[in-house]
This record gives sequence, C-alpha cells and structure tokens, in this order.
Amino acid sequence: MPLPRGLARFNRVVTNRVASVGAGRLPWFGILVHRGRKSGRTYRTPLNVFPIKGGYVIALTYGPDTDWVRNVLAEGGCELETRGRTVRLVRPRLVHDETRGALPRPVSAFLGLLSVNDLLYLAEE
Repeated sequence: MPLPRGLARFNRVVTNRVASVGAGRLPWFGILVHRGRKSGRTYRTPLNVFPIKGGYVIALTYGPDTDWVRNVLAEGGCELETRGRTVRLVRPRLVHDETRGALPRPVSAFLGLLSVNDLLYLAEE
C-alpha cells in the first residue's frame, strides 16, 4: 500500500520546499518539471529518481494516482533537473513490479517494507 495521502499533503506544503533547495544536484534526487493537465501551470516536484539505461525510474511512493504522475502521463513527458543538468524525458510508462528490480537494492528493500510496487519509467529524449 502506498504512503497515506495526509503525508503527501504535508510533504507538498512543507518537505518539498526544503527538499527543492538541493534536490537538483544530489545523487538519486531530482526536480520533476511538469505542466498541469487542467491549469497549464508549471509545477516543480522534488523526487527520488534513479538512472537506468536510456532514462530514469521513479518509485511511486504515493501510488500512480497522484497529480504529478497524471500530469506527466497526460503530457507524454516532462523535464528532470538532476545532478546540475536538465533532461527531457518522454514515453512515461507505469509498471507494477513487486521485485522493484530497476532500483538500487537498499532502496528496493526499503520500499518493499512499505509495499511500494508501482514505478514510473521515463526515457531520455
């Protein structure tokens, strides 16, 4: 089961503002830049991101129904600010994977304890 929605709201208001300061430069972190599917507004969401061959994978700790995931799917891509550079990502693909095999082992093991099994794969343009 993904993390509770109440925690997501707290993170959006408090934690994300603090995390945004260094998230674009640290390993396994990034800032996802996406456009609202209804408002057209640009959003910046700090996340844990993991490089894979040809792109990135993101563990969906709050599940696949969060606004940012729905925005990225509707738009067909987004930008990612990570390690001091900006990357255009396309072809988002939701995958339910109980092994979380694309993630680093310590991260996969921790997310397994939380029953986080949904991943978003994005290809680098």
